[in-house]
Amino acid sequence: QVQLVESGGGLVQPGGSLRLSCVVSGMFFSTSTVGWYRQAPGKSRELAAVITGSENEHYEEAVKGRFVVSRDNSENTVYLQMNRLKPEDTAVYYCYADEFSDASGLRRYWGQGTQVTVSA
Repeated sequence: QVQLVESGGGLVQPGGSLRLSCVVSGMFFSTSTVGWYRQAPGKSRELAAVITGSENEHYEEAVKGRFVVSRDNSENTVYLQMNRLKPEDTAVYYCYADEFSDASGLRRYWGQGTQVTVSA
């Protein structure tokens, strides 16, 4: 059974930093594409950052230069370091992991979400 457990959300002032963590279990992690989506109130879920198994990174334009996605394959963990946070970064952040198999094709798994609130 695949599980993704997130931690690290909370309340932070504008300009501050937070680091989100997501521990993945039940799947082969090191070659999988993993990353983070976010969903602000009243908006659809959007991709924030992704890192592939070969450690190529991609970021949503709004977070480029402020957020850094990374992974530790020895700990089956993906991180999102968020710097210079803005009120518009307020959202529920979801980690995800993609698993490919010949039998099932591509399957995407999700974490439960963690709230990030940026406010003075």
